[in-house]
Amino acid sequence: MHCPFCSHTETKVIDSRLVADGDQIRRRRECQECGERFTTFESAELVMPRVIKTNGVRQPFDEDKLRNGILRAIEKRPVSLEKVESVINRIKHRLRATGEPEVKTLDVGELVMDELRELDDVAYVRFASVYRSFQDINEFREEIDRLGRGKKDLSA
Repeated sequence: MHCPFCSHTETKVIDSRLVADGDQIRRRRECQECGERFTTFESAELVMPRVIKTNGVRQPFDEDKLRNGILRAIEKRPVSLEKVESVINRIKHRLRATGEPEVKTLDVGELVMDELRELDDVAYVRFASVYRSFQDINEFREEIDRLGRGKKDLSA
């Protein structure tokens, strides 16, 4: 770390503390050349992968778009906003954990469906109907039957 006063490259850390609920480290440093002290903050840089849409267009990950899709699915359902934020954070964590610089929207949609399946059956079916472009009532019925079979397998 260069000293901001004399630009010398040798500085010594004299104190480190966690700040911002443990998301940052505050470091007090002292320049080995001029003796001036200064503070730096260190935090992890968590970069979200870019999203590849079905038409091939690449765009930055949009957390608001993800949130709005989930909120539409849970509309008038007994699901707290805290649970929605937890779902969003888990999805973002799973996307970052892939280590990939780009992900397909289909993969994001599957992650959302996995989370909604655990959160609320009605929200899951609502999201699935849009995500999978259900054309008629039979597709709804098939998805509900699949959901019911999955729940039976878990209880057995």
